Amino acid sequence: MLSILSLHQRNALRMAWRFISPYRARVFGALLALIFTAAITLSMGQGIKLLVDQGLATQSREALEHSIGLFFVLVLALALGTYTRFYLVSWLGERVVADIRKRVFDHLITLHPGFYESNRSSEIQSRLTADTTLLQSVIGSSLSMALRNLIIMIGGVVLLIITNPKLSGIVLVALPLVVAPILVFGRRVRALSRQSQDRVADVGSYVAEVLGQIKTVQAYNHQHEDIRRFALSAEAAFDTARERIAQRAWLITVVIVLVLGAVGVMLWVGGMDVIAGRISGGELAAFVFYSLIVGSSFGTLSEVIGGLQRAAGAAERIAELLQARNEILAPTVNKLSLAQPVQGRIELQKLSFAYPSRLDTFAIDSMDLLVEPGQTVALVGPSGAGKSTIFDLLLRFFDPQHGRILIDGQPIDQLDPSELRQSFALVSQNPALFFGTVEDNIRYGKRAASHAEVEAAARAAHAHEFIMKLPDGYQTHLGDGGMGLSGGQRQRLAIARALLLDAPILLLDEATSALDAESEHLIQQALPRLMQGRTTLVIAHRLATVKSAERIAVIESGRLVAIGAHQQLINSSPLYARLAELQFSNPQSGLSEA
Repeated sequence: MLSILSLHQRNALRMAWRFISPYRARVFGALLALIFTAAITLSMGQGIKLLVDQGLATQSREALEHSIGLFFVLVLALALGTYTRFYLVSWLGERVVADIRKRVFDHLITLHPGFYESNRSSEIQSRLTADTTLLQSVIGSSLSMALRNLIIMIGGVVLLIITNPKLSGIVLVALPLVVAPILVFGRRVRALSRQSQDRVADVGSYVAEVLGQIKTVQAYNHQHEDIRRFALSAEAAFDTARERIAQRAWLITVVIVLVLGAVGVMLWVGGMDVIAGRISGGELAAFVFYSLIVGSSFGTLSEVIGGLQRAAGAAERIAELLQARNEILAPTVNKLSLAQPVQGRIELQKLSFAYPSRLDTFAIDSMDLLVEPGQTVALVGPSGAGKSTIFDLLLRFFDPQHGRILIDGQPIDQLDPSELRQSFALVSQNPALFFGTVEDNIRYGKRAASHAEVEAAARAAHAHEFIMKLPDGYQTHLGDGGMGLSGGQRQRLAIARALLLDAPILLLDEATSALDAESEHLIQQALPRLMQGRTTLVIAHRLATVKSAERIAVIESGRLVAIGAHQQLINSSPLYARLAELQFSNPQSGLSEA
């Protein structure tokens, strides 16, 4: 059966076996039950022979009752064996898929952000859900069905030969005619199965993308275009599935015609032998029974093989995720650790970096920057200058192509990434909130924090007042992404989360950009106290935030073009002076585009 699968798919199925192998005892039990039920099914042919030759032909009531009694014993044994097989196999399917999902998620959550820059998260989600569900169906049902029918088919062929070698020749001649279309159609079904999986993933990705931005979709009246595009994706998935189904249907049709055609010829030859007295009626009945179960097993196998090929495609897609390598790893040699407590001294030395998707353009170009412990430095510059990229590199979401970053004199590529990130608290431009309570979101970076600590952080971020107005206060459940909160409220929760973490280095990525004037005023009053004792890097376009910084680093096209205090830069940096002039001419505008 594996011979009809490609090398990649065989490797993927071996990957699936690695997840099954820890449960060998249950696999063995399921195989015993499977062999037991197959043996009982095959033994029924001999029961039919006894029933016809000794019960019906002899017209003996006692022989008939004995045959019927034996039949019921076999039925009960078959039912018990089927129950055992079904339970064990179904348990295996659910257990293995749960293990696969956990392993894949555990792997995905450790991959560097660059992986997600070139892979759609919705496509990955489809592999983690739809593909594993397909594997569950195959492991928990189709694989058992395939093995059972394979055993019955082999046992049936052996019993056919034992029962009547002459008639068996007719059936065996038909076997190569049946195998040929399985190989021919199977190759085509295999390719279409992978395409079908990809098209279904495309549909899921489009749904996630549109529904995740439903406000923008409706604000721009884009529903009709999205309906049209989704219809195209759904139809593409249907067309591929229809072609795959057509190939499988042809395969099943050809197998049925060939197998039952051979049975028909065999019945004619056998019937002539019964009439001539060369074989008994019971022998022919048993032979017909074995022929039918062999034919049925062939038909079922041809159908199940399509499911196995789809499962092989699903396993292949899952294996691709597990084979993705994390490029940001803890060093195995010369590993360093930060001295505690962390002072927060940051040094960028000849730093150059280009994103993996844009290797021909440096986002950071030969930058040198020194931030002393406890110092607040504002990063300003036009949109796309590279300000947020500095944060990505500090957190080691990416490694630079040239140069290095030092924290307290230690190169960060020689630190364990998890230890490094414990030194930072981040408030991003678009705050990330998660499904759960308000308290859970504030406590996100410090799970052991008490409620009093959570509330203190919320008060410091001026979030306590609006939290208490929510239906359940700190226990209010937030929607996906903080749906239902204003931009300013989400931002203040993110600030409270960062404050609770109490890390020595604070990264504020335009942290007040989403606040209304009143909220911004409250935050600006609190920021000096909150930054006290911490090294703080601020990406800001609000003049008040910039002016409060001890130093201002002006960045353009990935280069540090000027650094100094506000008034000094007004006089010495044309770029900063122009950005400041825009701020003065329009107090509501920022120093740069958001």
